Amino acid sequence: MTHSGAPQQAPVNPPLMCYDPTVMSSLFSYDNAEFDEYAAEYDAALQRGLSVSGEDKYYFARGRVAWLARRLRKMGERPRSLMDFGCGTGSATPYLFELLDAASVTGVDISERSLEAARRAFGSDRARFLQFAEHEPAEKIDLVFSNGVFHHIPPGDRAQAIDYVYRSLKRGGLFALWENNPWNPGTRLVMSRVPFDRDAIMLSALEAGRLLRSGGFRVLRADFLFIFPRPLKWFRPLEPLVSRLPLGAQYQVICRKP
Repeated sequence: MTHSGAPQQAPVNPPLMCYDPTVMSSLFSYDNAEFDEYAAEYDAALQRGLSVSGEDKYYFARGRVAWLARRLRKMGERPRSLMDFGCGTGSATPYLFELLDAASVTGVDISERSLEAARRAFGSDRARFLQFAEHEPAEKIDLVFSNGVFHHIPPGDRAQAIDYVYRSLKRGGLFALWENNPWNPGTRLVMSRVPFDRDAIMLSALEAGRLLRSGGFRVLRADFLFIFPRPLKWFRPLEPLVSRLPLGAQYQVICRKP
C-alpha cells in the first residue's frame, strides 16, 4: 500500500489457520489480569493522555465511526451485523448503532472487567459482549471495526488476530482497522502519557496494509484523521482534503474479504 492508499490486487487467499478458541487470549502483550487492572482506570487514564489534544474520548470515538460511515456511504455499503474487535468498555457501541445503523453489534475483548462495564452500559438484545474464546468465527459478520488493538499484539502474533477477523466475516465483508499513526509526534506524546500503552509496538499504515494483504484481504483505502487539536479546530473542515497524507494522529485502513 502506498501513502495514497491506492487499491491493491487481492492476493490468493492463504490457507486458513487451524482455529483454537483459546488462542486469542494469549496474543496480547498484557495478560487478562493486567487488562482487568487497567480496565478499572481506563477512562481516566485515557482522558489524561488525550487532554493534550483538548478533546475527550467521545470526540475521537464518534469521529472514527463518522469517518467510517462517510466512507461506507461512498462505497454504497450498508453493513448490518458488526463486530467490535477489542471493544474494551464498549465506547464505540452507541456510535456503531447511531451512525452505521447496525442491526447488531458483537464486542469481543480479552478483559472480563471491561466486558462487564460494556454490558452494564450498552448490553441489550442487539449488543452482546464476549471473551474472544466465547465467540467462534463463523463467517456471519458484515463488518469488523477495530480501534487501537493491534499495537497491543506482538508483531509475530498479529497474523493470528487477522485470521480471527477474516474467519468472522462473510465473503465480501469489510474490516475497518483503526490504529495510531507512529509518524505523528502528537500520537507518541499521548501514548507516553497512558500507562496501558507503555509496552505498545506501533505499526504504520504501510505495515498494516502488508499484514492485511498477507491475511487474504484486499486493501481498498487508507485515510489519516485527527490532524488538528482543539485550538486549531477551525481548520478541521480541511481534513478530508488531506486525509490521504500520513499526517493525522490515527489512520483507518479499510479492506474487504474476497
